[in-house]
Amino acid sequence: MKLQQLRYLVEVYKQGLNVTEAAEKLHTSQPGISKQIRMLEDELGVQIFVRNGKRVVDVTAPGKEVLRIAERMLLQAQNMKRIGEEFVKVDGGSLTIATTHTQARYVLPKPIKAFLAKYPNVRLSIKQGNPTQISEMVVEGEADLAIATEAIALYPELAHLDCYSWNRSVVVPKGHPLAQIDHPITLQEIAAWPIVTYDFAFTGRSQINQAFAAKKLEPTVVLTALDTDIIKTYVNLGLGIGIMASMAFEPERDTELVAIDASHLFEDSVTRIGFRRDAYLRGYMYDFIELFSPHLTREKVQAELLCDNDL
Repeated sequence: MKLQQLRYLVEVYKQGLNVTEAAEKLHTSQPGISKQIRMLEDELGVQIFVRNGKRVVDVTAPGKEVLRIAERMLLQAQNMKRIGEEFVKVDGGSLTIATTHTQARYVLPKPIKAFLAKYPNVRLSIKQGNPTQISEMVVEGEADLAIATEAIALYPELAHLDCYSWNRSVVVPKGHPLAQIDHPITLQEIAAWPIVTYDFAFTGRSQINQAFAAKKLEPTVVLTALDTDIIKTYVNLGLGIGIMASMAFEPERDTELVAIDASHLFEDSVTRIGFRRDAYLRGYMYDFIELFSPHLTREKVQAELLCDNDL
């Protein structure tokens, strides 16, 4: 049994059982992958994939168990490599962060700037997606850390820590009637206008839905977006009023818009950072977590993980 065979096996599964796409991803040949997987099946004495001619069409029951163990073995091999790098390449390595547009655009620049100044030899990559996508990136080993408001806690493979709480503002064009009110805005006043807000799978959308439902209101959502800047763009065009993260409103840039505090209407959302429970975190990864959320020191993260493993 070779690690290369396990990589081939897992990649075929990740590519939807498409051997050709797995070969392209791994920069090798389709016959080579097929041969190595057959050799692994012969060695184990079980069939991992169900085939229809030359096509892989399903995974057998024992194959599912083999895949689960193979993924864990590949991760542990990566952890061993990281342990070696921790002592040989103290200030070098790589860090891949999966996050949402709002975090990447409005929250991450400051900690990333500080991190790059401290670790100029670390290759830093940022991948964007919705909370479900970025959580899956970390589960599948495509990213080291996930930063998002929702979804991370839904994945048992991921350890997660609370970073900070935030809430929302209603954003309207200058001169809009809602900008003239002299009292805290109400849900009824918001529901009277077309609304532009986050996509259903995105940042804190569930709190928005729950707040309107509790008042038996049915707002008219005319546009949903994955990108806060898209929300502001279409509010500025007059398509509707926006409901978005307060942190994403920049008075010095959003000069044609007015932000109205709505934190009294919606429950706070909590941004979390997540990583695989069985991953080895290098020293600079702990440092990044603390730069992003200063209360999450290395000792705090390790203590949380220890408590989590004891459950």
